[in-house]
Amino acid sequence: MTKETLPVYSLNGKVALVTGAGGKNGIGRAIATRLAMEGADVAINDITEHPYASDDTAWNGLPDVVTEIEAMNQRAISVVADVSDTEQVHGMVDKTVSHFGKIDILVNNAGTKAGKDRVPIVDLTEEDWDRVQRVNVKGVFLCCKAVARHLIAQGTGGKIINISSVRGKQGAASYAAYSASKFAVIGLTQSLAQELAPHQINVNALCPSLVDTERVSHLASALMPENLSADKQRAEFAKQAEASVPLGRLAAGADVANMAAFLASDEAAYLTGLSITVAGGSLMD
Repeated sequence: MTKETLPVYSLNGKVALVTGAGGKNGIGRAIATRLAMEGADVAINDITEHPYASDDTAWNGLPDVVTEIEAMNQRAISVVADVSDTEQVHGMVDKTVSHFGKIDILVNNAGTKAGKDRVPIVDLTEEDWDRVQRVNVKGVFLCCKAVARHLIAQGTGGKIINISSVRGKQGAASYAAYSASKFAVIGLTQSLAQELAPHQINVNALCPSLVDTERVSHLASALMPENLSADKQRAEFAKQAEASVPLGRLAAGADVANMAAFLASDEAAYLTGLSITVAGGSLMD
């Protein structure tokens, strides 16, 4: 699909920062490239240049996303940074502003990979609980704080989009750490929306159901029977998830990116403090 065939949300001249954008099939890449298709220049971030190197040797991570965006005649840079580290976040935001001259849109997509945290609470270690909260909550807080200061100083409004989850609206067994972190993102979104409204800065959250990304394999490995092969774990996990979706399929990165592009545009100028479910009918609110 080309830039000319997509709906136009008039992001020409805008600068976006998208965290957690190094995965080939990830939400971050889908959002970054969609915003670029709509005319935005984009800074893309991940904790390493290639966060899923062991999963796909043909994909080079952040450099490949930069190449994609530049092929659309938009400017792009990559910034490796840990969103849970204050100094690295400040460095990431400063580099974005220094390179592009400003920042208009922040998409907080970075999150922890599923692993040992997907267990019953009685088996959940303090270390794994802290790891999830540090990235999924503290990371969003730090990025919002750093970018909001620039947006206020610029005085031209702006958009902040936080990626929560359906698990931020409805808990599930073995998802306690993750669910708690995503509920927190919704609360942070609502508080920040109130604080930044006088500055014409919109703050909203997106709450996807399971998205068909590299993370599905990590989830399947954590939650499915160990006697199954990795491929069978993923296939069975995806099959069970699809069975709960009225529209009959897992979400794609593009499904989330479509909503992010809308929220980043002036079409959503009167929307703030929302937590929009993108779940194919599996959660209706």
